[in-house]
Amino acid sequence: MTSQLFSNGIPNSRRGAFTLWELLAVLVIIAILIALLLPAFFQAMPRPYPPCKRNLKSIGLALYNYADVYGGFPPAYTTDENGKPLHSWRTLLLPFVDQAPLYDTIDLPKPWDDPINAEALGTVVRIYQCPGAKLKGNLTTYAALVGEDHFLHPERSREISEMEDGTSDTIAVVEVRPQEAFPWMQPRDEDVSFFQDLNPKAEFAHVGGTHVLLADGAVRFLSNETPRETTAALATIAGGDEVGEY
Repeated sequence: MTSQLFSNGIPNSRRGAFTLWELLAVLVIIAILIALLLPAFFQAMPRPYPPCKRNLKSIGLALYNYADVYGGFPPAYTTDENGKPLHSWRTLLLPFVDQAPLYDTIDLPKPWDDPINAEALGTVVRIYQCPGAKLKGNLTTYAALVGEDHFLHPERSREISEMEDGTSDTIAVVEVRPQEAFPWMQPRDEDVSFFQDLNPKAEFAHVGGTHVLLADGAVRFLSNETPRETTAALATIAGGDEVGEY
């Protein structure tokens, strides 16, 4: 009888109670550790890009996939035999942004606004729209920097090796103000004059500035107060000028 009630001199009922409290203490300690470590864990995890930055990242990847296939980035636009612009680089990039079926409907020898291309022109391509801009219809706010000294050449493919300033110090695509949005199929873009819009009163879709895609595929936020000499350096592909902090 005594051997059933006691084990090692401790009543069985009391030993069971002690084990329960011990378990509860361990659970409390675990809960405290989780509460302390979880915030640091989630802070260390890579955070997803907001939708606008994610769009630009996807465009950057598409530009490089295009370059892998064709040996260089697309021209700013295609032209007819008289040099008239026909189709934007955004149209040429469609197969690389999961829009191959839409690309196949476009009559490339005809201009972007020809009636035969009306259905494609009216199509909304979400990857070319910043959600924060709240655009309606087929508009885009993403424009490449175009020119002899900018990311895209007006009429020919540009090789990566031409970017002597370095791809991380060269702006490829900018996000224009919502009121300046235009049809995504239109062969229209920007040059260095875009940066004149960077001032404390500029009203972009994002507070305090706008997003830019760099030629290396990175996306940066460009403040409205970025020094003019910095934007001038970022705009050129081979200016030889140093890029300051921004």
